[in-house]
Amino acid sequence: MPMLAFTIKAFVTLFVVIDPVGLVPIFIALAGNYSEEEQASILRQAILIAGIILLVFSLGGNFLLHYLGITIEAFQVTAGLLLLKLGLDMVFGESEGETKEEDKQIVLKRDISVFPLAIPLIAGPGTLASTLILLDEASTFTFAVGLAIVLTINVILLGVCYGFLSCSKYLASVLGATGINAVTRILGVLLSALGVQYMADGLVVLLKLGS
Repeated sequence: MPMLAFTIKAFVTLFVVIDPVGLVPIFIALAGNYSEEEQASILRQAILIAGIILLVFSLGGNFLLHYLGITIEAFQVTAGLLLLKLGLDMVFGESEGETKEEDKQIVLKRDISVFPLAIPLIAGPGTLASTLILLDEASTFTFAVGLAIVLTINVILLGVCYGFLSCSKYLASVLGATGINAVTRILGVLLSALGVQYMADGLVVLLKLGS
């Protein structure tokens, strides 16, 4: 795969998975009662922690899979299932918590920078899985080049997240609830399709290896 095509694919994939626009209403709900200074501090910590998680996983994720005896194809199928679920949740507007009580606990948690902002909203399973799969696809280049491309895109998207969430109140007033819901659902459809594609690609390789 040419480097430019891979870069574009990686950017679109990670943008859809992280979904900076979809994070806006969640951030408003979680941090709406904090002062602007507190919101800024929470946001900086969340972005920093998410960046560290992505860096560590990018450097050691493949080693961990190899140590556990998990093939990238099996991980790809699992990642596809996770992305499909995340996408369907976005389309149908499912809550982050599994129960109403969990939703209340999420909202009431004082330090929201680590959970749920950094994990799992920004550096969640979909983002980590997509990063690892993209690094594997970048094996046609040198490891350093592929790693540099993926990490650079992650840094850019973390910056995009910071920008969107910093302007969350303004964006919410401009887009309105209907606009944010529409954008989130469109990204959810794309994410679901990406999940199905991940599963299909992984299953094709696994079936070939098994035959």
